[in-house]
Amino acid sequence: MGVLIVAGTVALAVLLVQRLGEPQAGRQAAASLGEPDGARIAGIAGTDRTLAIWVVRPDGDRVILVDPASGRRTGEVRLRD
Repeated sequence: MGVLIVAGTVALAVLLVQRLGEPQAGRQAAASLGEPDGARIAGIAGTDRTLAIWVVRPDGDRVILVDPASGRRTGEVRLRD
C-alpha cells in the first residue's frame, strides 16, 4: 500500500512539472484604431484597466484610451502644442 502512495505522489509531481514547463498560449489581439494615413504610434502605456496609446497624426498628437479586456476604444485626448 505504501508503494502505491509513493508511486502516485511521484506521478503527480512529474505531471505538474510537465504541465508547468509547457509554454502557455498567450492572448493575441488584433485591433484597428481607425487612424488616417500618416499616423504612427509614438508610445504605449497601460494598467489593468486602461491602455493609453500615443498617436502622432499630421493634424496633431492624440492619446487614445482603450479597454484592454474588450479592446473597445473608451476615449481620446487631443494634445495641443
